[in-house]
Amino acid sequence: MKNLAILGASGHGKVVADIAECLGWEKVSFFDDAWPQKQTNGAWRVDGDSEALFKRLSEFSGVAVAIGDNAIRSQKLNTFRKAGAVLPALVHPASVVSRYAVVEDAVVIVAGAVVNADAHISFGAIVNTSASVGHDCYLGEVCHICPGVRLAGGAEVGARSWIGVGTSVKQLVKIGADVVVGAGAAVVGDIESGSVAVGVPAKIVKSSY
Repeated sequence: MKNLAILGASGHGKVVADIAECLGWEKVSFFDDAWPQKQTNGAWRVDGDSEALFKRLSEFSGVAVAIGDNAIRSQKLNTFRKAGAVLPALVHPASVVSRYAVVEDAVVIVAGAVVNADAHISFGAIVNTSASVGHDCYLGEVCHICPGVRLAGGAEVGARSWIGVGTSVKQLVKIGADVVVGAGAAVVGDIESGSVAVGVPAKIVKSSY
């Protein structure tokens, strides 16, 4: 049986489970550290906590980490990777991904998203509902491109960065690692790592320095 374990019984977890079922995964099992208080996640049962999942890794064909916090997701994914777990990319069949794009392991691409030619989506990144990733874009590990984001051609987003709902990013702009860009921003210039930027045009309101 092709069965998937999902760590993180959240709203995002429901989306990941739904994508998995659309892709033909026959069984989805949730795990969450709120167990046993949390017994269900929508239509799915929660079978244990993260420790229970690690003990049962050999039972599963693949593992997904459905945790929105990029830093926590990164830590969990890297722990599973070191343990030798299979971390499949989950790409919704109602997304459009160029055959010339690179999609690494543990990536989640949600319905309505578009990923164009020669874009590179690195390990553990999320491209959320109806986001578009232009040609030659580069997304670093475990970043999150939120619903409705528009990345123009050649834009770069660093590892663990969070690009808020509805943000637009100009072509060739470079956004560093561990950046937070507020919802609805218009990013027209580079943003250094560790910064928080908001507004139209986006301005840095918190710097790493």
